[in-house]
Amino acid sequence: MHKKIALDNGLRVLTIPIKESLTTTVLILVEAGSKYETKEINGISHFLEHMCFKGTKKRPKSIDISSELDGIGASYNAFTSMEYTGYYAKAQPKHFDKILDVVSDIYQNSIFDSSEIDKERGVIIEEINMYEDLPMRRVQELFTTLLYGDQPAGWDIAGRKDVIKKLTRDDFIKYHNEHYLAKSSLVVLAGKFDEEESLKKIKEAFSGIKSGKKTPKVKTVERQEKPEILLKHKETDQTHLVLGVRAFDIFDKRKYALELLADILGGGMSSRLFQKIRGEMGAAYYVRADADPFTDHGYLAVSAGIDRNKINQVIEAIIEEFKKMTENRLEKNELQRAKDHLIGRLMLGLETSDQLAGFYGGQEILTREIIGPQDLIKKIQAVTAEEIAAVAGEIFQNQKLNLAVIGPFKEKEKFEKILKL
Repeated sequence: MHKKIALDNGLRVLTIPIKESLTTTVLILVEAGSKYETKEINGISHFLEHMCFKGTKKRPKSIDISSELDGIGASYNAFTSMEYTGYYAKAQPKHFDKILDVVSDIYQNSIFDSSEIDKERGVIIEEINMYEDLPMRRVQELFTTLLYGDQPAGWDIAGRKDVIKKLTRDDFIKYHNEHYLAKSSLVVLAGKFDEEESLKKIKEAFSGIKSGKKTPKVKTVERQEKPEILLKHKETDQTHLVLGVRAFDIFDKRKYALELLADILGGGMSSRLFQKIRGEMGAAYYVRADADPFTDHGYLAVSAGIDRNKINQVIEAIIEEFKKMTENRLEKNELQRAKDHLIGRLMLGLETSDQLAGFYGGQEILTREIIGPQDLIKKIQAVTAEEIAAVAGEIFQNQKLNLAVIGPFKEKEKFEKILKL
């Protein structure tokens, strides 16, 4: 059973004890991601995450941090998304003091050494280059750019090379001071630990955390009147596409129906689109559909890596399945199979202490509310075929269609003719 506590300084602490766990995870989440950036500092959230491993007052060099964690066999990393950044370490329960000390140190006391910033610029730029050479991933970024354009929700999390080259130590310190604050941060402790003793140590470790008024993110503007297409010409053997529609934010009660809709379309090898596009047409290697809700926007998208000579047929097949979801009533057994699939994946994703920390912490940092696994299962089971049909009718509309493609194509016109419901 999880427990949420707010400390006197405003920092939230979430504990998820598992007596039989072989590990303990300390995860720190902060409301700082690419949606909190301006155009002039796009990419700083992700760059700053890298810099937190480059030295603190107590551990001046990156090797001081990594060797300490490696020395106890810990698993550790960090990540940046549109809406938050996270830092974590997982180790045997006897090493709790060590992982708490290291993770709290890098979060609060990074020194942002100018020479290290200059070195890490090259690393970040190479990471951007790597994504550019991974069309399966890059097409996802093009899709969000197509949806949201020149606003934070439409910018790449890694940022732009020209911005990365200009960021200074002062930029990092200013951004850290504006966002890495007690009231916008969350410490998650999951696995095996002594609750009372651990809470005391967390309070001590974060007694010096900064307080202040948090700089908010800019609200995402939704604007679309007709189907939109974004092509990136690249001479690839396999064409990668994302075809999707605007949907709901994370606070919308229809999100459970949306998740089931995505699962029916492309949630596994027995899903409609996998069977149609890979099984029957032999036109793709991977096909999937995902529902992605954020705090003030959301979308449902189908992704596929396909035979470039069959792109028209694949687009038509996806749109045909969109239509079917609005026109035909779901069979009871197909709906239940989708529910069981979602629930099964949920439970498999909660086996380890770090997965549990992410599940509970991700909800709290975004919504400040937590739905436990059993309650979540009830909400999924309660969705009706009528609710899914209503959601399909709401989102699968001509003016909401969006197509992003990476492949050997330059002319939008050929796709404009078939991109219609």
